[in-house]
Amino acid sequence: METTITGSLVRPLRAADRKPAARAAGFTLLELLITMSVATILLTIAIPSFQYVTNSNRIAGEVNGLLGDLQFARSEAIKEGQYVSVCASSDGQSCSNSPDWQSGWIVFVNPNNSPTVTPGLSMLPLLRLQSAFSGTDSFVSNGISIITFNRDGYAGGMASGTIIILHDLTGNSAWTRCASIAPSGEVTTEQSGTTSNGVTCT
Repeated sequence: METTITGSLVRPLRAADRKPAARAAGFTLLELLITMSVATILLTIAIPSFQYVTNSNRIAGEVNGLLGDLQFARSEAIKEGQYVSVCASSDGQSCSNSPDWQSGWIVFVNPNNSPTVTPGLSMLPLLRLQSAFSGTDSFVSNGISIITFNRDGYAGGMASGTIIILHDLTGNSAWTRCASIAPSGEVTTEQSGTTSNGVTCT
């Protein structure tokens, strides 16, 4: 039996006087396996949800950007009593005369209702500018490259069933959106499979 000396007395060392040995820090193998299993399950659930939210926000931002500019152009045309146009533009200065809207677009005052615009000539005040998409989404119309609103808010010369279709790189219909423009000047967003103005968004 261990003993300790206190003053001149010798007494046995009690169990309460002994310091417990320090336990080694760290995880046991079982704890580590359980932690990894839980993390794997959480990642399996979280990653698809994160991708859905990311894609949804990006697609909504792109199509709503054009719709917002079309509505703005229409309201400016009514307010100012003159033609205001929105056209696809790859340089931010002139209309590209292309149906590919993912390269960007411009909103400008178009007093002569010109179907084409060149820098410093017929393009007067540039009202808004949208840069090209940073990703791989495509935003292609069914043949239209410029939309012009008159003083009454009508999309002059616009055929019924004009749409601009937004696809992601995979072509997944869950992300397909269409900007629909009616001759009356009304602009709406449609999901895949929806028919508007006689045209189905696909």
